[in-house]
Amino acid sequence: MSNSSASTSLGVRTALLVVHPTRPEALAFAGELIAELNAVGISSLTNYPGGIPGSERVRDSKAFEIAIVLGGDGTILRAAELVRGTEIPILGINLGNVGFLAEIERPSAKQLASDVFAKNYRGEARLILEYEVLRNGVEIAQGWALNEFAIERSHAQMVELFLQIDDRPLSRWGCDGVICATPTGSTAYAFSAGGPVLWPAVEAIVVLPLAAHALFSRPMVIAPDSAIVIDIESREALISADGMRKTNLLAGDRINIHRATQKIEIVHVESAVFTDRLVAKFKLPVEGWRGE
Repeated sequence: MSNSSASTSLGVRTALLVVHPTRPEALAFAGELIAELNAVGISSLTNYPGGIPGSERVRDSKAFEIAIVLGGDGTILRAAELVRGTEIPILGINLGNVGFLAEIERPSAKQLASDVFAKNYRGEARLILEYEVLRNGVEIAQGWALNEFAIERSHAQMVELFLQIDDRPLSRWGCDGVICATPTGSTAYAFSAGGPVLWPAVEAIVVLPLAAHALFSRPMVIAPDSAIVIDIESREALISADGMRKTNLLAGDRINIHRATQKIEIVHVESAVFTDRLVAKFKLPVEGWRGE
């Protein structure tokens, strides 16, 4: 159960609606939900372009108790930008293909408003990663990711990378890139590239080279407190955080990657068992299971 603040400075309970900007069904459901939340005494904010009738546009203030995401896992990554640095939970309502972060089944607007009013949700705080880019020993950029960092080529030629873990050299690769993923991100880009699936409660980091020209280029699962250093040895490269926040890199740049002190809380009103999400996502054959 979330322990976040339940009121704004005026004592009015408020929810933030993060709505997918190009899905009409998300906007329609948002209108229904705003009305139902209002009926139980919860006001609504939104980041939707142009606003939504019955709600106010969110500002810089974190004066809301929960972020309700109407969209897919990509929209949840947008919500993470709005709540990072707080204990405000994110509740995802899936309006497209089944993802790993949103609810498996979409509740009615009335039921969802009732669950939010009663704080009938629970989940876990998710590990996030941070990075710093050093150029000639001076920090020129920094960033964070809920899913993953990808250090990739920015042109047709492969990128040359030198990987070190815990102050020890590991390997030099000519490759398409390297992914450093959280357990949350293990089912995203890293999974598509052949990485392992980590349960959300597992505290670990996945390091995964992409199409590396090397005898050893296997996915690795390392300790969450390990320090990862990647030196850029090709002319240029690119680091991308969650596929959204990007920084251009040059030869000689050093990227330091480590776990963040903060976390982001993902909650659910239905079953939060990760096994169920894998089964629903991939339609795994479980017919005839004899469990209760």
